[in-house]
Amino acid sequence: MKRTNRVLLIYTGGTIGMGCNKKTGALEPLDFSHLVDNVPEFKHIETEIDTYQFSPAIDSSNMSPKMWAQLVDIVAERYELYDGFVILHGTDTMAYTAAALSFMFENLTKPVVLTGSQLPIGQLRTDGKENLMASIELASAHHQDGTPCVPEVSIYFNGHLLRGNRATKQNAEEFNAFDSFNYPHLCEAGVNFTFNEHSILKPDYTKPMIPHREMDNNVIVFSLFPGLEENIVKHLLDAPELRGIVMRSYGSGNAPQVPWLVELLKEAASRGVVVVNVSQCITGQVEMGRYDTGYQLKDADIVSGYDTTVEAAIAKLMFLQAKFKDADTVREYMKKSIAGEITIPEQG
Repeated sequence: MKRTNRVLLIYTGGTIGMGCNKKTGALEPLDFSHLVDNVPEFKHIETEIDTYQFSPAIDSSNMSPKMWAQLVDIVAERYELYDGFVILHGTDTMAYTAAALSFMFENLTKPVVLTGSQLPIGQLRTDGKENLMASIELASAHHQDGTPCVPEVSIYFNGHLLRGNRATKQNAEEFNAFDSFNYPHLCEAGVNFTFNEHSILKPDYTKPMIPHREMDNNVIVFSLFPGLEENIVKHLLDAPELRGIVMRSYGSGNAPQVPWLVELLKEAASRGVVVVNVSQCITGQVEMGRYDTGYQLKDADIVSGYDTTVEAAIAKLMFLQAKFKDADTVREYMKKSIAGEITIPEQG
């Protein structure tokens, strides 16, 4: 595989590139050159680094499918010029962006590493420098034959490289902000990088990467809880634009045994709304046949989300709904692993 020894650093915004407004004391985005000035270690990297800055920089709370498409365009237009891509991103929606990009880059053959920090890069105790330097190294890391070590969308944070569509933000205050609770880490960064080869996706290098830009965001997340009110759920499910629901159920995919809930979900499914059952637990997977309270959901044409994260389920629904108009086709693809986002249990 032909290498360029170049990495593109894309700055969208986020804490890593922020500074303190002297008047208000609040953090606000700085010019990207300020961020580079704070990292003298750049001079010691053998890989050539080019930069691309979102202007204006955005708070990740304002991330949207339109901006995901923008990121796809930036990478797709420059795909042959670089060995890998590093996206600097705010932590709040980083897992959503990583999940979305994992579907939007079909047959990705190069690393796309998302990273950021909990403290601005100019602060003394920042985690930003290590996250940034390691991400650049990982984006350029390759085997002897020139193929990249991690040809997939990933998140690097605090010494761990995680599959992008398996990661969830777990902590707002500690440096160890992300984890992938149902999937092994792709790499551990200590004195050396220790790659978990068996867990890393292996693309077909003979085929091109196909970028997808369209996402259909007529989706909602709906959490079950004791005391759920029938009329409110009915209004929610009656929205004519609604095409997909990520339903956060109890435990291994259970719901309260109240007839009205199953009936409303059945009605929604019959008119083409795809309902995906995702556990409220951060570890484990949905098994709707395990208890009666889950089996009734299976009967209502509800799709198991297996061990998916909420972020990945939302992004996958948006991606599939943009690609297919038929609900049954979307349901079939939701049951398959498209980009390593779910583990399908072996049928016994």
